Formats: sequence, C-alpha cells, structure tokens
Amino acid sequence: MVAVVPEPPLLLPELATGAAAETADLRAACVAAASRLAGAASRWVCVGADQGGRHTVAPDARGSFVGFGADVVVGLDTAGSSSPVDRSFPLPLLVAGWLAGRTGAAVRIRGELVAPDASKQSCAELGRALAGEDVGLLVVGDGAATHTEKAPGYLDERAGPFDAAVAAALRDADPAALAALDPDLATALFASGRAPWQVLAGATAGGGWCGELLHSSMPFGVAYHVALWER
Repeated sequence: MVAVVPEPPLLLPELATGAAAETADLRAACVAAASRLAGAASRWVCVGADQGGRHTVAPDARGSFVGFGADVVVGLDTAGSSSPVDRSFPLPLLVAGWLAGRTGAAVRIRGELVAPDASKQSCAELGRALAGEDVGLLVVGDGAATHTEKAPGYLDERAGPFDAAVAAALRDADPAALAALDPDLATALFASGRAPWQVLAGATAGGGWCGELLHSSMPFGVAYHVALWER
C-alpha cells in the first residue's frame, strides 16, 4: 500500500493554534491515511525531499519540531529509541514519525530522501528499487505554494492546472501522469512533492493500482493532497 501526505508543520496541534479550524480536516485525512497504511504494513519507507540530497535515515532516528516552534520529539520507530534527538531532522521524516505515532500501531520507518531538484531518472531508479521491497510506502510532499498572493511563493496562475493534474493522478493511481510532471515548473511553483511523487511513479510503474483521493485543499495558498493507493 502507498499513502501520500503533505508536510505542513501545522499538522501538529501544538503549531496550528489559530489555524486549527483550517487544518482539522487535513489533519484527520493524514491520520486516516497513516492508520490504513499501518494496518497494511508494520515496516514503512518514507520518501521525501530534503536539501541534504540523496540519503537514507535509519529507523532508530529521532527528531524534533523545535525549528518550527514546538519541541515535539518524534521517532521513526513507534516502539521507542534511545538515539540522540536531531534538532535539524528533515521535515518529511518529522511528519512521518508524528503520523506513525498517531496510528497507535507498531511501525518502523526507514527514510529515503532525495534532493528537491532530483532528476526524473534518479527518482524513477529509486522507485524501481523500492518496488521490490515488502514495505508500506509513505510519500511526503506539498503541491504548489503559489495559489494566492499571500502564499509563500506569491501567486502563479500555473499552480491551479499543476495541482489539478496532481490530484487527478493521485485519485486515479496514474504513475505515468506523475512521471510526466515538469521538474522546472514544480521548482518555480515551490512544489516540494514533485520528486517524491516521481519516486512513487517509479515504484508503481507496473500498474494494477487503485487510487483514492482522501483530501485536496489549499488553505494557505499551498496545495495539500492526501491519497491512498492499493493493489
């Protein structure tokens, strides 16, 4: 099974504060997707984009949301870990650890991170390598951050069609459509999910998947998509 979620730190109630109402449905959808993934697999691979480039993070790692304003510690193993807390933990793994903790299940997560500007080819190669593993896949990343004038990337009229295409691809479990996303356009739109979604495309290129779009919204001018793919 595959779960696709976004990575806004505001998923945490401790950080949502005044935005709690705007993020309630998104938070519920993300937790629901993670819970269904936990019901299908106790070992996850989290795929996300990080400025540190391509690297693997072991399941005993821990991190904190302190850089976003709340010293909430999360681990990649819900059974616990004694590893030192990394105060600069990559955001996709913070979100993965937090969601795993909300499921109430025993989950161990390995992080597989790629550069935000990773090529289509390198994303596809990682995806094909992951396709042979018996794991749940958690794919973490946002859509365009340019949907309104108050969005982090200001307003770009191309954001609407871009995220409409992403939402349709996630709904229809269409790896070819994700693989076709333009990396340069995604960079211009501040869409952090492009590379992780193209890893997903590589992992599912064999077909036979059914998709379900649980949530799609743009509460702060940033597109957040939540989806599940099952065989």
